[in-house]
Amino acid sequence: MKDSDNAFESVAVLGAGAWGTALAQVAAAAGRRVLIWAREPEVVRSINESHENTLFLPGIPLNPGIQATGDLREAAAADLYLMAPPAQHMRSVLGAFLSLVDSDPPVVLCAKGVERGSLALMTEVLADVGPNVSPAVLSGPGFAKDVARGLPTAITIATRDTWLAERLVATIGLPTFRPYITDDLIGAEIGGAVKNVIAIACGVAEGRKLGDGARAALITRGFAELTRLGLAMGAKAETLSGLCGLGDLVLTCASMNSRNTSLGAALGEGRALKDILAERRSVAEGAESAPAVVALAAKHGVEMPICAAVDAIVAGRIGVDEAITALLSRPFRAEGA
Repeated sequence: MKDSDNAFESVAVLGAGAWGTALAQVAAAAGRRVLIWAREPEVVRSINESHENTLFLPGIPLNPGIQATGDLREAAAADLYLMAPPAQHMRSVLGAFLSLVDSDPPVVLCAKGVERGSLALMTEVLADVGPNVSPAVLSGPGFAKDVARGLPTAITIATRDTWLAERLVATIGLPTFRPYITDDLIGAEIGGAVKNVIAIACGVAEGRKLGDGARAALITRGFAELTRLGLAMGAKAETLSGLCGLGDLVLTCASMNSRNTSLGAALGEGRALKDILAERRSVAEGAESAPAVVALAAKHGVEMPICAAVDAIVAGRIGVDEAITALLSRPFRAEGA
C-alpha cells in the first residue's frame, strides 16, 4: 500500500510529550519535513538547540531535521497534522488549531482516552469542534522511547477514508513502524482508552506483590471488560483482539515502562496519588480517563468491575486493600459472562 509519491510532504505534530515527539521522529525518518508544536518554551528550545526533548523524552537524540515552535499559527501551515496532546486537552487544542486553518485539513488523532464530563471519544470531540474534518485515529502497542529509537513497532490507523489511509501509510510507514489499516474508529479508540485503566490495576497488583498470576488474571478479565464496552458501542471484535486492543493492553500491562502501570505500582506500594503525580511531568492517561470510562460503561449498561475499582482508588473513595478484597469477593461465574 505504501507509495512515496502519495505521501504528505510536511507534517505538524501538535503536542510535544513523549508520544508526540516519538511520532515526529518517525515522520522525520520517513523523509518528511516535521514541525512539532509545544506549549512549553523549554521544550521548544531543547528540540531546536540540542535536538532532544529533555523534559518529556530525555536521552533520545532527535533527527536534526525536526523543528519545534510555540506558535500554533506556524504549525498550522503543514500538509498533515498529528494531534498528540493529552486526551483531556484535545478539545481546546483542536479548537485553537482549526480556527487558524481555512479548509478541512487531514487530522490524525493520536491521544488515547475518554473526555471527562462529555464522555466523548476523541473522534467525537473532533466531530464537535470540526464536523467537516474526516477523522483518523492512530493507536496500538508502542512505547515512545522504543518508537523514537527506531525499534520495530506495529500500529493501527483507523479511518473510513481509503484515500487518506493510503496517504498516511505512504507518509509515516517504515520497515520499523508498520501501520495496519481498519475502518473501525470506535474499536481503535476504546482499546487505547480502556487499556490504560487496566494497566493501573496491573500496576497495583505489582506494587502489592500479588504475583504473576494476578497480573494474568487482570489482563484477561480486563480484556473482557474492554471487549464488552467496545461491542456495546459498535466496535468490531477483530479490532478489539488486534493491535490497538489486545496488543496494546498486553504491552502496557506487562511493563513498568508504562506510565500507567508504574503509577499503579506506586499506588500499590501505599503512596498517595498526589505525591506520585507531583514527581511526574508526563500524564498517565488512565488516571484521567478512569471516571469517564466507568461512566461510559454505566451509560451502555456494561459491567466493568476492574475499571470501577481503579476509578475508586484514584478518586480516593476506597483504599487499595479494600478494592482488592472487593474484586476477590465477587461471585464465581462462567468465564464468558
